[in-house]
Amino acid sequence: MNEIALIGKKIGMTREFLKSGQSVPVTVVKMEKGRVIQIIDKDKRGYTAIQIGFGNIKASKLSKSQKGYFAKKNTEPKRVLKEFRVKDVENYKEGNELGLEIFNETKFVDVKSKTIGKGFAGAMKRHNFSGLRATHGVSISHRSHGSTGQRQDPGKVFKNKKMAGHMGDKIRTIQNIEIIKSDIDNNLLYLKGSIPGSKNTQVIVKEAVKNISKLTLAEKTDKQEKMRKIPDKKKK
Repeated sequence: MNEIALIGKKIGMTREFLKSGQSVPVTVVKMEKGRVIQIIDKDKRGYTAIQIGFGNIKASKLSKSQKGYFAKKNTEPKRVLKEFRVKDVENYKEGNELGLEIFNETKFVDVKSKTIGKGFAGAMKRHNFSGLRATHGVSISHRSHGSTGQRQDPGKVFKNKKMAGHMGDKIRTIQNIEIIKSDIDNNLLYLKGSIPGSKNTQVIVKEAVKNISKLTLAEKTDKQEKMRKIPDKKKK
């Protein structure tokens, strides 16, 4: 299993057509190549990991300590530094570049990104409450969330009570998203369906953590074609 993740940018949504003619909605993610900046040893930190840098940044935007760090590592400055814990560091060397090729044999990935912020939302929109009755004495409070507190005992509103408040703008992970297509020349990854976030949102893509036995869309279509070729007698 691949323990390394890549950072990308959500471009938007489109659709892809399979060989069978089926239309599949996909999200296009522009992936960035990562460079191994540092290899973290168990003797020094108590765990083994590798530090990978993504995206370029002007040297003028770096602090003095950051300039010294990148100069010491003899590499160009990187905008984002991420640490990934790995079991074996022997497969990685400082200066190595990692790109879309790490997902060559991967069928499903987990995607982590920040959801679209929706500001202050009421209880009906935020928690799918039904609201109050539209008649019989209810005035000006049709979309309110109703009673929130208790009586004299305990005499307070409990924490995490579902109420109106800030909605969205949270980091969320969607698991088991199928890779429909990968374009290594242009560093584009086509993922089935939608993923959290608006356009230009930073996205972290990692091989699926769960063991998935389900078939991909391409495998399903191939299986259906084979079943059609088998005579009806053999099917019985």
